[in-house]
Amino acid sequence: MQSILSRIESIDWGTVTESMHENGYVVIPRFLENTECEELKREYNNPEIYRKTVVMERYRFGLGEYKYYSYPLPAVIQQIRESIYPNLVPVANSWMSVLKMDTRFPGTLRDLHLLCEDNGQFKPTPLILKYGKGGYNTLHQDLYGEIYFPIQLVLFLNEPDEDFKGGEFILMEQTPRAQSRVVVLNPKKGDLLAFTTNFRPVKGSKGYYRANMKHGVSEVRDGKRYTVGIIFHDALS
Repeated sequence: MQSILSRIESIDWGTVTESMHENGYVVIPRFLENTECEELKREYNNPEIYRKTVVMERYRFGLGEYKYYSYPLPAVIQQIRESIYPNLVPVANSWMSVLKMDTRFPGTLRDLHLLCEDNGQFKPTPLILKYGKGGYNTLHQDLYGEIYFPIQLVLFLNEPDEDFKGGEFILMEQTPRAQSRVVVLNPKKGDLLAFTTNFRPVKGSKGYYRANMKHGVSEVRDGKRYTVGIIFHDALS
């Protein structure tokens, strides 16, 4: 089995960069091995590795449940978070530049977390989400504080149309003075999705403008759907 690090090194980051600039997202197929998907799902009921459980309907977030991991993160999640981040920093900083924003992101995840700590953001944000029949997630953004990295990841742990039906991943782009654009994705088991956390630059006739983005999950019609979300910045709470 190829190691996580060698898989990350073998990704065509030039193509990833192009897709992020053009679309605000990219799907990297077959990133996780089947055994890794199954192990992450098996650990769902292990209370020792989580810091917080959220029942979504209590907060009108949707219908389902998710759990935030505690530090130290599971090794596979830590390695993905730490090793993919530097490859996305040039994309994020390019976005800041063309939008004429002063923010620039450091080259390592550790330095990003030092910025988070300076703003009171100490708590880990990677999480595992579970949806059953009827489950869904309303459109939202994962910011968690003043410091936030504009790209995040999702790992898909089930096979659509086999383990569950419905449950598509939804991206909605809000363009100023225009109708919103919706993208519907249905990645397969083991796929990795990188997408914008809250906005991306879009080139218009007078330069670049900021298009706000939200994401969610459509209703699961049958079965169970598990995903892992990897947000790079830490949280206030």
